Amino acid sequence: MTLNASQDTAASAPFAGRINGVLFDIDDTLVDLHQAMADAMIHASTALLPDFGAADWSRFAAMYMADPHDYYDRYIAGEFTFHEQRGLRARVVFDHLGVTGFDDAAEQQWIADFELAQPRSIRAFDDVVPVLAAMDAAGIPYGAVSNNVHDYQRAKLDQAGLARIEVLVGIDTVSVAKPDPAIFLEGCRQLGTAPGETLYVGDNYMLDGVASVNAGLHGVWLNRSGKAAPEVFGADAEAAAAVPVIASLAEILVLMRILSPSKVV
Repeated sequence: MTLNASQDTAASAPFAGRINGVLFDIDDTLVDLHQAMADAMIHASTALLPDFGAADWSRFAAMYMADPHDYYDRYIAGEFTFHEQRGLRARVVFDHLGVTGFDDAAEQQWIADFELAQPRSIRAFDDVVPVLAAMDAAGIPYGAVSNNVHDYQRAKLDQAGLARIEVLVGIDTVSVAKPDPAIFLEGCRQLGTAPGETLYVGDNYMLDGVASVNAGLHGVWLNRSGKAAPEVFGADAEAAAAVPVIASLAEILVLMRILSPSKVV
């Protein structure tokens, strides 16, 4: 494991008292969903874009992930099915590229090819298993809370070699999604820990860090890429001030005083 100590997390840990449990986001926190989706897009799209190179595919993935019409969030809100949001996001990219022939039949085939290919590329980040092993050794229970349905995320964790994560709350578990406090509190209930003694770690500053603090947990923003935090105003500003930033999952071991920075190498 490596520790990016630029945030001086050990010295500035805001947690009073012992952390008795940890909940994680899944996508792009525990598993590298971005890379898995990029791989699946190439598999599903090569026949339509036979001349694309690596840089082209990188731009394709970036456009898809940007989701300018918020189709994924609208799926979460119940406006579309999971597969419908997948196809709609693909249509945005193909329309932008001026690709002809991406009709309804082509869209359905693209979705099927994508869903077949993505699981093959699901991998856990390198820092995940060592951190979970350290938490096992310290007797700290852990689980996951995700803005997707339980069974889909269960399969994803298992594919990534993370079957050891037994507690898993999805949006269908309590019929709400982050940032609603109820989904975080259900994670705590299943974990058997009080919110005030539970850490929540995720890659989305607002949905994971700020929202979990608002729910009474200790939120941590995992910022692997070093991007700037968004500005936060109003009622969320106080919660945002309580969210430490880490660059590696290993840093939570320092935040919880399981390891000192010198031991995380």
